[in-house]
Amino acid sequence: MQNNAKAPIIVETHLVITEVIDGDSIKVSSIFNKDEKEIRLYGIDCPENKYNRKMVEDEKKLHTPAQFLLGLGQEAHKFVLSVAPVGTSVTLQIEKGNELDHYKRHLAYVILPDGRCLNEIIIGNGYARATEEYYCEQLPKYQELQFKAKRKKKGLFKYISRL
Repeated sequence: MQNNAKAPIIVETHLVITEVIDGDSIKVSSIFNKDEKEIRLYGIDCPENKYNRKMVEDEKKLHTPAQFLLGLGQEAHKFVLSVAPVGTSVTLQIEKGNELDHYKRHLAYVILPDGRCLNEIIIGNGYARATEEYYCEQLPKYQELQFKAKRKKKGLFKYISRL
């Protein structure tokens, strides 16, 4: 599942995960200067694991109670922690010209030490949906991975199909 992005890519290395915020956001720190930044994973969206503004929107959009969505968000969070726990070394691949989201978080593909892309692992295992909100070049591939996960009722799709 190695990322094959074709857009001009900025590569950042020598980073380590310092926090898994939720299913689609992490914090990383440089091993050299300890500068930390929040990373929003390109092209995917997970249910929230805390009650917030987005949870209210998701509850209306999905016609699903917030408490149930919170449980799904917590399950996605646990999955990400199992694949990429705090302390994991990562490389970021960032599409040039598409570096920040509207909250000024850094957008990236997160590449694990074995070369696999965390974004793809999460969506391929059914713990996220593909989203155009944080567009990336890999979106069509992510939509296909979501379709396959949904069809096989993987991850969160075993509980809800309209995620």
